[in-house]
Amino acid sequence: MKFKLLGPFEAHHEGRRLLTDCRRQERCLLSILLLDAGHAVTTDRLIDLLWDREANASARGTVHTYIGRLRAALRTGLGPRIETRHDGYLLEAGGYEVDAQDFVPLARAAADATDPAERIRLCDRALALWRGPLLADVAGARLRERLGGRLDALRLSTVELRAETQLSMGLHDQVVADLTVLADEHPERERIVAAQMTALYRGDRAAEAVRLYRVTRHALSERLGVEPGPDLTALHQRVLRRDPALDRPPAPLYAVRVRDHWLPWNTSGHPALEFCNTYAGWGGPRLPGSEWLRDYAALAVWAGHLDLAEDHVVTRLITRARHAPGEAAAVLAEARDFRARLYACLTDPADTGAFKAVADVAEAAAKASVFTRGGDGLGRWRISPSAGLRLPLYATARSAADLLTDPRRFVVRGCPNEECGWLFLDGGGRRRWCSLATCGASRQLRDGCAAG
Repeated sequence: MKFKLLGPFEAHHEGRRLLTDCRRQERCLLSILLLDAGHAVTTDRLIDLLWDREANASARGTVHTYIGRLRAALRTGLGPRIETRHDGYLLEAGGYEVDAQDFVPLARAAADATDPAERIRLCDRALALWRGPLLADVAGARLRERLGGRLDALRLSTVELRAETQLSMGLHDQVVADLTVLADEHPERERIVAAQMTALYRGDRAAEAVRLYRVTRHALSERLGVEPGPDLTALHQRVLRRDPALDRPPAPLYAVRVRDHWLPWNTSGHPALEFCNTYAGWGGPRLPGSEWLRDYAALAVWAGHLDLAEDHVVTRLITRARHAPGEAAAVLAEARDFRARLYACLTDPADTGAFKAVADVAEAAAKASVFTRGGDGLGRWRISPSAGLRLPLYATARSAADLLTDPRRFVVRGCPNEECGWLFLDGGGRRRWCSLATCGASRQLRDGCAAG
């Protein structure tokens, strides 16, 4: 059974809606027990919450009646049991899902994530659970605050975290789209306002950023009798003087910007190895900035940058990915899995499982290949457009297959820095580092690649 509280109350079992015939207060009572599942809630507290301290003499009997009806309704859906505990009730924990319970660990995991792309993914999963205000159809604003004030505060903190991470990745347009309403609704959340002001400024909308500050300042003065904090005030001054440092997030070290995406410098001498190197720090912990393939568009742009796909094909792939985000995300996950398998295959020739996994994708790529004549008059193998969004993956797999049939495969080396692990070709056996003594994820420089 599944219960949804982050928005209008809903209960589902095997695809069927349940408890639709229950009274509003009955669904509210069940929600209170769900939010405190596994713990007894006294009858006095239930009365206090349901009637907002204005209960009449019959309230206690009404609560008992509601409990009886809920028990009967839950039995028909094989739902959790409501047990009587002294002068109160306890809803047994486990055996069912509650979106509010799922939200908290996802939000905390997002806050703990070190990789920006993973942090945004977890934020998105957590925030997607919210369909509106907590118990939108069964609780008033006062009760909602009493029951879920902490949940809503965590929701806003997660919104702030996602926006700040998006700004660090250059995704200011997405921030503007996400925060336009929230910045107006929550002037007291100055991190939200600051993120929106920064995003507007980077989108060449400095006047709107200044206007938002003034609206926020007025709202804080009228509602709370306070002025904006020093950080927001300083940001306002930076916008007014058009501080160049506000234009873009700092660039990762040892990176090249292609089509508005940061990609790592080429260090290895082979496309298949460069693909492995799009995850810096194979030999150490996942540090911020280590993942270069943050979304499908980055994968497509990388393939074009390495001449695995023509420029017009990259444009078409990016457009298609926008219209089919679910399919694009699935292909990106396949590509990352292939990258890990290829890395294992190249660093451990005895890993037959990794070789078989790489071979399977290479065989699929071969079936999707066509032999074409290039502008220079030479023939070459290319992946057919019929491969769809898998085209960059298949192009990489062809390159990997070529390397695995080449004696150079035996001179593949990994950067010895334990926090790097990037791969490169070393026919002479004299190179000590991946390139120019640079490495993928230094402890000293935690953004992108760093000096070894």
